[in-house]
Amino acid sequence: MSEFRIGCAVWAYKEWLGDFYPQGSRATDFLRLYGQRMTCVEGNTTFYSIPSLEIVQRWSENTPDTFRFCPKLPRMVTHEGALMPQLPQALDFLKLMQRLGPSLGPIFAQLPPRYSPASFADLEKFVAGWPHESSPLALEVRHLDWFKPPYADRLDALLTNFGVGRVLLDTRPIFIWSNPAEDPQLRSERKKPRVPLLPMATTNFVLVRYISHPELDRNRDFLAGWVDRVGEWLAQGVSVYFFVHCPTEAKSPTIARYFQEQLEKAGINVPPLPWSLIEAPPQQLGLF
Repeated sequence: MSEFRIGCAVWAYKEWLGDFYPQGSRATDFLRLYGQRMTCVEGNTTFYSIPSLEIVQRWSENTPDTFRFCPKLPRMVTHEGALMPQLPQALDFLKLMQRLGPSLGPIFAQLPPRYSPASFADLEKFVAGWPHESSPLALEVRHLDWFKPPYADRLDALLTNFGVGRVLLDTRPIFIWSNPAEDPQLRSERKKPRVPLLPMATTNFVLVRYISHPELDRNRDFLAGWVDRVGEWLAQGVSVYFFVHCPTEAKSPTIARYFQEQLEKAGINVPPLPWSLIEAPPQQLGLF
């Protein structure tokens, strides 16, 4: 049975105080509060630093069993050259993440732009060595040749054969400015590449990384297209993990909630967003 989950790239973001998180919330409460509002999170932090067992256990304790983490493989695995020599480290990371229990979703590997189809044999061996029965794997590629024939077809065949999900990176909204001064990535610490979008599923789940424009209006047409695509996938039995990023990360939760609302308005059967079920605290009456 397919399922839909939505979330952001991180949970520890202090600029969300007063909107997404109640004003005055402590940083130690951010994950618990996030788990009460979204249904999944892209574990971007694990790319930069591998957490301790104690931290992973706290993650599990602070989120409901219905919540899902989708951790990114550490850069020491994916960004140090060939993948296959790093398979033991990848499996050690998987073993650590499995301490999340039922809250562990797909793990995803983000390959750097320099990792080209010339390394296909290495990728094939790595994928073949992953224990797909115990943990789903998803893959994001960035070298532009992966998006062209015959390499795109060859990659899709590999992923389909092993039941590996596609990570679909949609950066279109941040490349629609009319002049460089409007570039929303100028103030972002982590630039996103301009890669083609090939919205297809290679197994029974997909991960969508939607890089939103800070201005909601500039996202509406793109998100309308995703409403249709998500509806089609869910009807076909494909589960969808939809992560909203933004160069101005403070905007991500609101844009995610807008997308959820558009799915509901379209009559697509998605679970309610927990954030929308939280009753806002009463406003203090002012004196006039």
